[in-house]
Amino acid sequence: MLKKIGDIILIQLSDIDSNIYIFGDSVVDAGTGFNFTRLMTLLGTQKKSLEDFKQLVNTHAHFDHIGGNGYFVNAKVAIHEVDAPIVEKGDMELSQADFFDGKIHARPVDRKLKNGDKVKLGNLEFEVIHTPGHTPGSICLYNSAKKMLISGDTIFSDGVGRTDMPGGDPEALGESLERLGKLKVDKILPGHGEPVLSGGSKVIQDILKG
Repeated sequence: MLKKIGDIILIQLSDIDSNIYIFGDSVVDAGTGFNFTRLMTLLGTQKKSLEDFKQLVNTHAHFDHIGGNGYFVNAKVAIHEVDAPIVEKGDMELSQADFFDGKIHARPVDRKLKNGDKVKLGNLEFEVIHTPGHTPGSICLYNSAKKMLISGDTIFSDGVGRTDMPGGDPEALGESLERLGKLKVDKILPGHGEPVLSGGSKVIQDILKG
C-alpha cells in the first residue's frame, strides 16, 4: 500500500515490514527485503527506482527495518552509532533476523549518528533524538518547524515498542518517552501502523499516562 502525507510517501508492504518513508531521494527504514517485487511496483507508480535514493536512515537495527537495506544500492546508510555494529557485522541475533526467518547481510555504515545530529530528508531538516529502550541505538527524528516526529518503534499511534527482545530496556524506554513528551508534536510517523496526522503531543501524553 502506498499513501501520500503531503510530499512524503509512505509504503507499507506487509504486516511484518516496517513502514518505509520516502522524502525525495532519502528513505527512512527499508523493511525486511522479503517483498522486493511489491516495493519495485509501488516505487514505479511514483516514477522512482531503487537506484534513485542517495540516503537511507535506519531508526534502529531490527531486521524488519534493515533487511531491505541492500536493495537501495546507491544510498549511504545512516544509523545510530550504538546500533551500527549490528548492520556492519550482519549480527543475526541482535538484528532478530532469525525471529523473522530472515538472513542479514553485513553492510558498511556510512554515517554513525549521535543525539543532536541533523539529518536532511528531502527539503526538511530533522534532529536526531536518541531514544533507547526498544533497542540501545533506537532514534527518533524531529522537525520542530513542522512539529513532525519520525518515531521508529519507540512509539506508535496506540502504544510503544516492545522491550522483551535482546537489547530491550523498559526503564530506558520510559525515559525516552518522557523526553518525547516534552516536544511539540503534530504528526507522528511511526515504524509500524498508521501515522498520526494531528494532535501528536496528546497521543504521546495519553500513552505516558496509560
